[in-house]
Amino acid sequence: MPSAEIITIGTEILLGEIVDTNTRYIARVLRGMGVDLYRVVTIGDNTERIAQAIRSSMQHAEIVITTGGLGPTVDDPTREAVALALGVETEFREDLWQQVVDVISRYGRKPSENQKRQAYVPKGALAIKNPVGTAPCFIVETESNVVISLPGVPNEMEYILHESIVPHLQKRFDLNEIIKIKVLHCAGLGEGRIDEKIADLETLSNPTVGLAAHTGVVDIRIAAKARNETEADEMIAKIEADVRQRLGEIVFGADEDKLEEAALNAVATCGWSLIGIESGLDGMLARRIPHTASLPDLNPDSLMDALRAARAESKTDAAIGVIASVENRTADIALITPRGEKTHHITYGGPPRSVTRWAVNLALDWLRRKAREND
Repeated sequence: MPSAEIITIGTEILLGEIVDTNTRYIARVLRGMGVDLYRVVTIGDNTERIAQAIRSSMQHAEIVITTGGLGPTVDDPTREAVALALGVETEFREDLWQQVVDVISRYGRKPSENQKRQAYVPKGALAIKNPVGTAPCFIVETESNVVISLPGVPNEMEYILHESIVPHLQKRFDLNEIIKIKVLHCAGLGEGRIDEKIADLETLSNPTVGLAAHTGVVDIRIAAKARNETEADEMIAKIEADVRQRLGEIVFGADEDKLEEAALNAVATCGWSLIGIESGLDGMLARRIPHTASLPDLNPDSLMDALRAARAESKTDAAIGVIASVENRTADIALITPRGEKTHHITYGGPPRSVTRWAVNLALDWLRRKAREND
């Protein structure tokens, strides 16, 4: 199977002015084709540095995809950079210029002189029409590489990727495999402990298993390369069953499942109604649990009393309360269910900015576990 690298181009990305969403989209399309993505690079609008990045990527991967830098201005250097990387000149294509003229005329305008830049491509390149924008793109092929330059505008890039690039790559590399991924979400056990329990699975070559730690949640990624989706699903299912058997209720969901959904589903299964209160969380618990009130200046000593009062007033079966202190990096959680009352005081060793998310995730997992005990 071929490998690929993605080069996103734009100083505005490096400066944090815009978020690069193209890389994620391209990566998922490549994954679905069975192409291994080795590296992603972001380069500013500098011709020489882009050319260096392209040369480097060509040494490591058969497929090199650039996105961005195909506009009409002097700070859109991708055409020149690709030509420089491959040791050729750029050349004007009359048919591409006519395409630019036709697209702009739809808006009742005439193209400016600088837009002629968009009709230039590296010599010998296969030009790809852009029916949804003004920036034509292109493919340059060598004996061992394919260099593809796509627009930076997401809707243009996505359209051309599916309509022109995917078919080209399938034909060039005879792609007949897919890569499918399933992500299992875990809470209640840290990354290190989970690693201890499934370490042998992380050494597999296909499917592969990897961990990604978030704030209070750990993801287990299972990726299978197979000839078709059915075969990939069977490979993933075998590993997933093993993981779930080893970790039990630590696994609360998969793929798009969310921790708050798992907690609320467990509460609903018990037939409980629920209310929440929070303090120091900037509404984070309220955004994830309905009927949660934000109470300023609530302190740990009064948390349980406040939770009892809220539960009594609302006449609910269960109540959960969370206080977070960013300054002290601590959290206090109180929980009332028909089975009793519990409190929990925890300290956090991570960055202060993550305290609130960590506190909420721990509270949601605690609620989920206590509700499941009632099953």
